[in-house]
Amino acid sequence: MKFGLIKERKNPPDRRVVFTPEEVARLQKEHPEAQIKVESSDIRVFTDEQYKALGIEVTEDVSDCDVLFGVKEVPVDSLIPNKKYFFFSHTIKKQAHNRKLLQAILDKKIDLYDHETIVDAHYKRLIGFGRYAGIVGAYNGMRAFGLKFELFSIPKAETLVSKDDLVNKLRRQVLPPIKIVLTGHGKVAMGAKEILDGMRIKEVLPEHFLTKIYSEPVYTQIDVMDYYQRKDDQPASKEDFYKNPTQYTSNFERFSKVSDIFMAGHFYGNEGPEILSREMLNAPDCKIKVVADISCDVDGPIACTIKASTIADPLFGYLPSEDKEVPYTHPAAIVVMSVDNLPCELPKDASEGFGEMFMQHVIPAFFNGDKDGILDRAKMTEKGKLTKRFEYLQDYVDGK
Repeated sequence: MKFGLIKERKNPPDRRVVFTPEEVARLQKEHPEAQIKVESSDIRVFTDEQYKALGIEVTEDVSDCDVLFGVKEVPVDSLIPNKKYFFFSHTIKKQAHNRKLLQAILDKKIDLYDHETIVDAHYKRLIGFGRYAGIVGAYNGMRAFGLKFELFSIPKAETLVSKDDLVNKLRRQVLPPIKIVLTGHGKVAMGAKEILDGMRIKEVLPEHFLTKIYSEPVYTQIDVMDYYQRKDDQPASKEDFYKNPTQYTSNFERFSKVSDIFMAGHFYGNEGPEILSREMLNAPDCKIKVVADISCDVDGPIACTIKASTIADPLFGYLPSEDKEVPYTHPAAIVVMSVDNLPCELPKDASEGFGEMFMQHVIPAFFNGDKDGILDRAKMTEKGKLTKRFEYLQDYVDGK
């Protein structure tokens, strides 16, 4: 079997990679029966020379490889027919801008394995960049607070090398006794928590966060039952919420009245109710000054996330009274950070973490007959057709 590591061709450029040079060398050592090629790239965070130094073949042509690994969407014109591809296609939620990509994949009889669809037997995701989105998103949120109130100015995350560099920059800053609320307990939220803990900000219970006054910065981490409640008097539970999301409404206002910074690291389903509404943001007793929407669902549960911001221009202001974008320096503006490709700012760390997960959960399946069904569950297309798990995308493919 021949594996190929492809060059990222999407704009803006993405410097991440599925496998670092060390992981490719490990793959070759553990599975000598496999051949691995790396497509030459001038943007990858690891240079061609770093791969060559470990005896890895770097080439301009990977068309003879059976399986091709990438990170972001592959441009339609660059897709090689009749191959197996692994990359983030951003099609499983019927994203309109990528319909042509999925159509081309089917036309070219490509077997597509989306990184998002790689799950265990309980359909829990096994790999992703979520942790690094949380790490960078939390850093950006603190940076936004410093800029908004002219307390400190720290460099953009993309100019730093590692998570440790981010933490070291933040630790040097002096913060007032602010309150930070963090939603979620998945990989994204736990990545954000790493930054807050690295800064040595004190974590407190939600009930204390809501009622107590502190002389130091504090944060609390909350889950769905802390910010949602049932509309009726029926018993509420996390399991019930996931089954009946439309029966719930937001109870987040109690947090918006006491929080200075909101870091959104929750998972959001399409039918989920709003969390932070325009009415909450417009309320005279709303305290929120900065929203770091790490999850970044545009026009989703966070009213001020009216667009995705960019690494080049990560911050914008939201004016609740007029529901519009303004400069973040506007006195009445809430600063919003809603970058939708945060891990790109920490490409080395993100690539190392991703490669380790891929080696652990995916690569063995190629050599053990896929005994755990990893590849079978992840496969979206086969021989020009959608697989059974993804037949729900047929109307999307058909343009309906």
